Amino acid sequence: MMALRTPWVFAGGFALLLLGLWRVDAAPDRLMEGTAKLGWLAALMWPPSPGGALAELLSALAETVAMAFLGTLLAAVVALPLCLFGAGNIIGNRLLRFTVRRSYDGLRAVDSLVWALVFVSAVGMGPFAGILALAVPDIGLFAKTFSEALESADRRQVEGVRAAGGSRLHAIRYGLLPQAAPVMLTQLLYIFESNTRSATILGVVGAGGIGLALADRIRLNDWDEAAFIVLMILVTVGLIDRLSRGIRLRLIQP
Repeated sequence: MMALRTPWVFAGGFALLLLGLWRVDAAPDRLMEGTAKLGWLAALMWPPSPGGALAELLSALAETVAMAFLGTLLAAVVALPLCLFGAGNIIGNRLLRFTVRRSYDGLRAVDSLVWALVFVSAVGMGPFAGILALAVPDIGLFAKTFSEALESADRRQVEGVRAAGGSRLHAIRYGLLPQAAPVMLTQLLYIFESNTRSATILGVVGAGGIGLALADRIRLNDWDEAAFIVLMILVTVGLIDRLSRGIRLRLIQP
């Protein structure tokens, strides 16, 4: 029966693809015209050049990395106590747990770019708005993943702490958190790496950092400097990825 349905599933998917392409007016002539323009821009980007502002770009890049780090750290600090209210092995009240988990979804449902527009209007342009824009959706993400890590912990360690006379807080502190900590730290490192890329985008809307410098170069048609900034971002993200991967491997090794 499943074999008979498979061709219809593929046919339906292909029909949806064609419908989507038609709705966005993805005509072949537009694709060819866009490809030609991309080739023209690529020619303007070569060779990449800092344009005599290397110190300024390095400072902006450092600001972006700091913004990603502080936003990630702030989100993790706030999410750690919040995640306790979403874990089923800590909170038995289903209504409270449901409400808390939906609040997690609400925070992470809005993209950081939207939060950046809000915070730029609220606190002004600069990296502080970017830090808040990264932290708010990450609070929901961290709280959700941290609570799931706590729920997957072995209950025998918790029961051992309680059998030794420990309180409920002792059971959480010494029974649950040590088991969930490697997963939490691994998630934190991954989000920090992701936030480094996101912080670059936030700079385009006024949140500071290297993204603001990139937007300025594109606006002025300084494509060789824009290419140099893109290369700086790629190298930085690659280094952070390599560093965080090494730390994650150390955490998961017995």
